[in-house]
Amino acid sequence: MVTQAVAGEPAVPAPPPASTARTVADTASGLVSRLGDDRTAGSWIDADGRPVVAVTDEAAAAEVESAGARARMVRYSGADLDAAAGRLRAAPRVTGTSWSVDPSSNEVVVRADSTVSAADWSRLTRTAEEIGGAVRTERAEGTYTTRLGGGGPVFSAGGRCSVGFDVTDGRDDFLLTAGHCGPTGSVWFADTQGGGPIGRTVTSRFPGADFSLVRYDEGQRDTASDVVLVGGGRGVRITSAADPAVGLRVFRSGSTSGLREGEVTGLDATVNYPEGTVTGLIETTVCAEPGDSGGPLFADGVALGVTSGGNGDCASGGTTFFQPVTEALGALGVRLAGQPDGAGAGASGGAPPAAGPQGATPPGDTRPGTAGRTDAPGRVSTVLARLTDPRAVGPGLLIIAGSLVALAATRYVRTEQERQRYRRQYSRIWG
Repeated sequence: MVTQAVAGEPAVPAPPPASTARTVADTASGLVSRLGDDRTAGSWIDADGRPVVAVTDEAAAAEVESAGARARMVRYSGADLDAAAGRLRAAPRVTGTSWSVDPSSNEVVVRADSTVSAADWSRLTRTAEEIGGAVRTERAEGTYTTRLGGGGPVFSAGGRCSVGFDVTDGRDDFLLTAGHCGPTGSVWFADTQGGGPIGRTVTSRFPGADFSLVRYDEGQRDTASDVVLVGGGRGVRITSAADPAVGLRVFRSGSTSGLREGEVTGLDATVNYPEGTVTGLIETTVCAEPGDSGGPLFADGVALGVTSGGNGDCASGGTTFFQPVTEALGALGVRLAGQPDGAGAGASGGAPPAAGPQGATPPGDTRPGTAGRTDAPGRVSTVLARLTDPRAVGPGLLIIAGSLVALAATRYVRTEQERQRYRRQYSRIWG
């Protein structure tokens, strides 16, 4: 069965610089929470990895600096930006539009995709002008769509999605994925022929939010894993959940496009999909394609979100939005698999992870660039342990090497063929 997000076969990107996702984000968000929305306007991570807090007065700036963060004076407070976003939400809904708060520019950024008519765009820009300088408008290429695909690792009658994170309520095991992947009652399988039943959706929230909970079938219990697969048999161990900061370098794994990286560019984003409006999302520069829906967003072994939708693809780039995982865990009353009972639903669980060479660093050896690999769903082992077995050193090495080469070649050809079919089938809605 499938218990983790299954990555595609593109090569894993070169290891990025280390980041301290949890520590930096917590420092900045803690300052914003303590000082309040009238004296601050959000936070982000600067190019040098230092947290920056937008402030509206000198006293707040001094407090931020004394806490070890960098302060930047801005014109609009967080309350001003929230009010601007509220005005946009109150305006008539226009499919193909989105907006998010960008604290680094001290603006609410409004975007319209290629499906938005000239008349709707004109009305939208007039609304932005009435709100004032706190709002910036710009056109976006392509079309905003949810990333539901037509075939892959987990299937329902509605199509194909990627698994986000394994979670538990202490009694049963579940998989967390996107809400638009299927309504409550959807039955999930491991293939298109209905073989390898996985489970049934017990809770789904879309639109408004975008998350759902699939309870594993009776025979599939006790297989939940805290490892997210990223391709090539490698995985990242997830140790906690948190909310990201703007500027954070992040990674996404999906069944169509594999492991991809990018940066958080906005928070509290609203997207007007054709199926409905979703709010409170994370906006990023990470690309995604149909079938990547529900896949995990993470950094430093910290779970951040599940893939919702966006525009563009992984050939031309684009914007992708994610449902924050902390909100989903809290609303569903579950916790990440592998977390102690005391962590509680939606808790971040445990100390901040240490920085490492991947920028998405788990403890142990199951991370990109190491010998860690997953032999079976929910069961993680290492290649090193196998190779040091004296009974397998000789012929075992040849068998393993030959098998890996054949498997990689076969999966690569199949992945490329599937991508071409998906591109042709969905070209009209991708834009």
